[in-house]
Amino acid sequence: MDDKQQMETARQNRETAAMPRRTSNRKRNRKFSRIAALSLLTVMMLAISACSGSGGQANQTNQADNSAPAGEQNLPDGKIVSAPLTLSYYANFTGTTPNVKSFNDVVAYQVKEQKTGIHIDFISPAVGTTQGKDQFNLMMSSGDYPDIIEWGWPDYPGGGLAAMDNGVILPLNDYIDKYAPNFSKVLKDNPEVRKQVTTDDGRIYAFPLLRIDPYLLTYEGPALRKDWLDKLGLQVPTTIDEWHTVLKAFKEQDPNGNSKADEIPLLINKNLLLNFSNVFLNAWGINGQFSLKNGEIIYGPMQPEYKEFLQTMQDWYKEGLIDPDYAATDDKQKDAKVTGELLGAAEMAHSGGIGKYMTAMKSKDPKFELVGAPYPTLNKGDKPQLGQTGAMFGGVGAAITKSNKHIIESVKWLDYNYGEEGHMLFNFGVEGQSYNMVNGYPTYTDEIMKNPDGLSFGEAIGKYALPFGMPFVQDKRYQEQNAALPQQKAALATWMDVDNSGWLPPLSFTTSESARAAALMADITTYRDEMFDKFVMGAESLDHFDQYAETLNKMGINELLEIEKAAYERYVKR
Repeated sequence: MDDKQQMETARQNRETAAMPRRTSNRKRNRKFSRIAALSLLTVMMLAISACSGSGGQANQTNQADNSAPAGEQNLPDGKIVSAPLTLSYYANFTGTTPNVKSFNDVVAYQVKEQKTGIHIDFISPAVGTTQGKDQFNLMMSSGDYPDIIEWGWPDYPGGGLAAMDNGVILPLNDYIDKYAPNFSKVLKDNPEVRKQVTTDDGRIYAFPLLRIDPYLLTYEGPALRKDWLDKLGLQVPTTIDEWHTVLKAFKEQDPNGNSKADEIPLLINKNLLLNFSNVFLNAWGINGQFSLKNGEIIYGPMQPEYKEFLQTMQDWYKEGLIDPDYAATDDKQKDAKVTGELLGAAEMAHSGGIGKYMTAMKSKDPKFELVGAPYPTLNKGDKPQLGQTGAMFGGVGAAITKSNKHIIESVKWLDYNYGEEGHMLFNFGVEGQSYNMVNGYPTYTDEIMKNPDGLSFGEAIGKYALPFGMPFVQDKRYQEQNAALPQQKAALATWMDVDNSGWLPPLSFTTSESARAAALMADITTYRDEMFDKFVMGAESLDHFDQYAETLNKMGINELLEIEKAAYERYVKR
């Protein structure tokens, strides 16, 4: 409650308390004079209590002016609260570090609790995409919300905008302006970040996970066995034709040296190819979803170029250059094919692919080496287009719910992550334990980089910090060390050398648009995926591509295009 509102409340209370004295019966007035005075004092004390958030009705609302004034105080020790406070926080926990079973086991959160005075009661759903979404949906339908929810809000029907409109979470603009100086500075210094985290109507609904540096936005691409290339006297391919030459040599020239024709030249991942990495499809200047072409939004899987791409994939499949079991190969099977010296090329992440496999094969096959290849083009020398890249804000963020009775304290607690102290803590951990400053550079210790117990980088740093992602600004210097091998660094540099202007920014849809798009897209995506396999495997002739495109029209692809166009126009106007 601000000063003007406090004064107005006190004035109204004084007038109300004085009303019993305005009577013509003076004798009766004298009789009740003491009672009236006591009533006045009581009402004024209640007004002060309500404004202080000490349990009165005002404290039960979620308005900024009714939050506990304790949250507005600047305490001398830097703490947010003067008395212990516990907040409930819903977030996915997928850690694999031994003895770290929840966020409260992570040293960074333990240090943050000491610094702020706020303890967090973490609520984490069951591990797994389906279980996590189911538990989240049950929580949403119950109406029983924790204080803070960290979630990928595009998965909420209608996104963060609808979650605010439905009264689940609160708009944060005013709170951020008043109580989040660190995050406010990030927004001021990065106009494009503000544009991405703001809805079309100007509201901010979450403290976001931000990857601002371009170095952090790309993490996967095409990769090959470099030792096989060297053995066969081949160069890293850059065009679709060169890829065909390399894959054919992998199949026919026994690069694994076991005198068996057991090599699998290429493993493709339909989900990644059509939704994320875009490997090979990018050569035709489209992706598997919606993209920009000459300033217009198009749906890639119904363009003439998509038919050309499918023809190439079908030809490679017929020649035995693509793993015949690609549609059924999961991550574990992929691992077995790589470490079993069978697979020549695939889409790979720099850490979970190149780094993982080269580390695993170091003792088994010292000659084993992977190389990141450029995203391919059709013509030699052309600039690759539409490689894998992320958005600075992908929709993951911590939102404050309507159930929260300590909004200001929560905002300050979340804002801590965006200051220098919180930034270093959650990206690197504790100085002297998980990192040391070496010539001004936060350098992870040997416990992280050369763990004596054989833990991977992710497992080792998970004891101390959460650099892989949380509501904060991810640090480029984490990624530089995560990609420690020269092959990883080279791959990232290669994959980033792409013209990605055709990717759409993260868009915000109205509740009605979101509901309609979800209904249409579910069937369209299923049909797209089914026909991809049929075309590639030759079960469906590409002579029927026009019928396929017409079916997409009947399923409502043009309506989806209009929804995308409207959302994009609003984004441009933000």
